[in-house]
Amino acid sequence: MRLAALPLAGLCALLLAGCGDTLQDRPIPHPILEGMVIAPYPVYWVGGSFQGLQITEGVKDPSGAFGLSYGDCVNGGQGTCTPPLRIITSPDNSFVPGGATPSSLATIRGVKARVSESGRTIAIPTGGVVVNIFAKDPPTADAAARSIVAINAIGSPGEPLPARLPDTGFGSTPLPSQLPASAKPLS
Repeated sequence: MRLAALPLAGLCALLLAGCGDTLQDRPIPHPILEGMVIAPYPVYWVGGSFQGLQITEGVKDPSGAFGLSYGDCVNGGQGTCTPPLRIITSPDNSFVPGGATPSSLATIRGVKARVSESGRTIAIPTGGVVVNIFAKDPPTADAAARSIVAINAIGSPGEPLPARLPDTGFGSTPLPSQLPASAKPLS
């Protein structure tokens, strides 16, 4: 009886060990990845992994912005995760974050970028988008800024980024959820 219980106990231990990751890493879901590739604007990333950090999450928010997280949470947990590196591409180039946060301007790959949070946050208006980089430390943020490439365009890390375009008007276009439902005749 005891010998028969050993394999069952081993199997249970393996199953429970698989449930022990409370971080709930989520690779990029296929619809999100496909959306990045066919987006009508460049969507930036640093590849499937960066400095030993694997992609742990890919999301698209209602505004059309795509976000990629690299590495496991350094603060928080599920629902409040702060990963070592997060890159967000916003198609609304009329808004460059900064506000009252102390920041400085730096030229990165030929374009003016806003650097804040002691170098851990970098906002890069390039072409018709704004790429926001949030990192655990300034060297990671700087390395990511110098390595980003569009997932849906030909390019190489380190080459000059496109100059910022005038306001594309993306922010003035209503989101699908903001449009009234079309009227349909009653049957």
